Amino acid sequence: MASKVLDWDGNLIDYVDGSMTWFGMGYKREVEKPDTGEFDVAKDVLFGTGAAMFVRAELYREVGGFDERFFMFYEDVDLGWRLNLLGHRVRYVPGSIAYHKHHATMNKFGSFRESYLLERNALLAIYKNYDDESLAKALPAAMALAVRRSFARTGTDTTALDLQRSPGGDESGTLQIEKMALTGPYAIDYLVEQLPSLMETRAELQALRRRSDRELFPLFRHAIEPAYAVESYLEAHRVLIEAFGIAEHFVSRQRVLVVTGEPLLDRMAGPAIRAWEIASALSGDHDVRLLSTGGAHVTSDSFEVVHATGKRLREATDWADVIVFQGFLLEGAPWLVESSKILVADVYDPMHLEQLEQARDLGPGGRDLAVKETTRVLNEQLRRADFLLCASDKQRDFWLGQLAGQGRVNASVYDEDESLDSLIAVVPFGIPAEAPVQTRHAIRDAVAGIGPEDKVILWGGGIYNWFDPLTLIRAVDRLRVRHPDVRLYFMGLKHPNPGVPDMRIAWETQQLAKELGLVGSHVFFNEGWVPYAERADYLLDADVGVSTHFHHVETAYSFRTRILDYLWASLPIVATDGDTFGTLIARHGLGRTVPAEDVDALELALEEMLYDTDAAEQARQSVRQFAGGYVWSTVLTPLVEFCRLPRRAADLRYRLGEPETMAHPFERRTSVRSDAALTLRYLRAGGVGEVGRRAAGRVRRVLGGGTST
Repeated sequence: MASKVLDWDGNLIDYVDGSMTWFGMGYKREVEKPDTGEFDVAKDVLFGTGAAMFVRAELYREVGGFDERFFMFYEDVDLGWRLNLLGHRVRYVPGSIAYHKHHATMNKFGSFRESYLLERNALLAIYKNYDDESLAKALPAAMALAVRRSFARTGTDTTALDLQRSPGGDESGTLQIEKMALTGPYAIDYLVEQLPSLMETRAELQALRRRSDRELFPLFRHAIEPAYAVESYLEAHRVLIEAFGIAEHFVSRQRVLVVTGEPLLDRMAGPAIRAWEIASALSGDHDVRLLSTGGAHVTSDSFEVVHATGKRLREATDWADVIVFQGFLLEGAPWLVESSKILVADVYDPMHLEQLEQARDLGPGGRDLAVKETTRVLNEQLRRADFLLCASDKQRDFWLGQLAGQGRVNASVYDEDESLDSLIAVVPFGIPAEAPVQTRHAIRDAVAGIGPEDKVILWGGGIYNWFDPLTLIRAVDRLRVRHPDVRLYFMGLKHPNPGVPDMRIAWETQQLAKELGLVGSHVFFNEGWVPYAERADYLLDADVGVSTHFHHVETAYSFRTRILDYLWASLPIVATDGDTFGTLIARHGLGRTVPAEDVDALELALEEMLYDTDAAEQARQSVRQFAGGYVWSTVLTPLVEFCRLPRRAADLRYRLGEPETMAHPFERRTSVRSDAALTLRYLRAGGVGEVGRRAAGRVRRVLGGGTST
């Protein structure tokens, strides 16, 4: 915690914020301004002034306290910077006030000594605390600027110091230089002298880094300020900024890469839509690229859209500070597992549960392999991700169980945040903030057999093995007897991603509709896929949105994204119960829920929502009230907040971009003492034979042998 510091009389500001230049010099922008109450707002800062700061003694000792190599200046800057990059926060609290006898200590030092200490300690601070990329840009320019600043303080004309020829034409002559002009060179020499110990300190510090430089740059406040106004110095500052790309690098915007395996087309499925909306939400604050490994044929004015695999995928991931991904990215980009990139895994789709149904048509061997491989891929994501997104509270409980099985629910994560919200957050699918607008009729009077006054039931997506359209068709077949004007329209039959196989249930659905004589009269199939930008034309032609599924484990943890479109269009909803939305529909009166595979119940629910005007209108009103909580800008808040302050997960430790060797969290660590204790325990349990059996088992495990029978 940093206090507000006033002068001795309490009238003028001495400290209210810790600012810093890119070349490492901490300064106080508001010093000697009147204390008018303008600065009475608490905020995060890079450092607290040594005049008045508070830190827990245990933490102070843990991070190494003040660095004694500094002496006099910037120890407070270095400590605050270090705390921030380690994941802590330094908070300016204006209610804590201190009074300061301004610069009383400096009476012992002349301006030469003070300037020298400022120059050298700034170089020490940036060497220790910048990450590799920032240090490579800043250090050479900072050293050059230190030399120019030294000359600028004396008013020396550096053009006269031409060492290609002797000054004054006398080869044996001497050159007199003011001490002030040597402060920069001496500072650089001190840095070189301290490098052996600094290298060790830097390696230890960077290995524990939790927050990126780009995350901390906003705390610098005005990093590009030159801090001095001498003309020759200002020109050097400008040239060095340009030559080393300082201004472009020292910005607070994160470089965020959003990755999906789905094609980015006019006709997009749920995962691609979600990735698109994530990129849109983040593009206001950050530099965003939306990348598809499956193809990209659309563009955006807000962010860059790219298709990349192989070498281009490596280039894209190298560019990013934060990578938000879904699907199988780590399979195509294995280098990310051992990188220092901040990874956000979007696991809103429990793919391994989905494969239990989707891979059913692959035969026993293919199905087992699909489930095992998908589970392996997800486990690798769970082990590596710094932050995870899921779609519901129920899903979060499910994923926490799997995270615990991977050792990610551990003391480090728990001690940082007992709720574990810093590890996994609920980010459901969302809807646009703008109400849908119909530009044309896409179903009524547009599809042969569906008139303007017919009652339209909308199936708003594809037909997959985990859904139950068969019960729905049987219910419509019964309902048409009493209501000949009922129509069922399937918005999508074939998934827009060619990598998704055709599913048996889609064929069975069409066959049943044909057998019952419903195709073209009461049941209609869109053979393709509705373009994302045109879906409102279909939704607003419907009277009811429907979603029916079988009862199995995928149901329990699913999040039916098509229902979000129903919410957007204010449609009453009829759905099978048992999933997240089934509970929400019943609790909030959004329509009706029915048991799985219950034709009678489904028929009655559809009839009520189609033909009972009062019940349908009440459901519509409830949907309108409920839908506001699901706009994209609201549901994506946890991700937006994370990307403003991205951080390494508490239990992941990386050293300069390379992973430290980490044992599996449940792997038994062996030692002579532990082996002796085990031997004694086995002797007591089963004698020498038991010891021999256990020893043989360990040998087989080490050498990779099979198990005995």
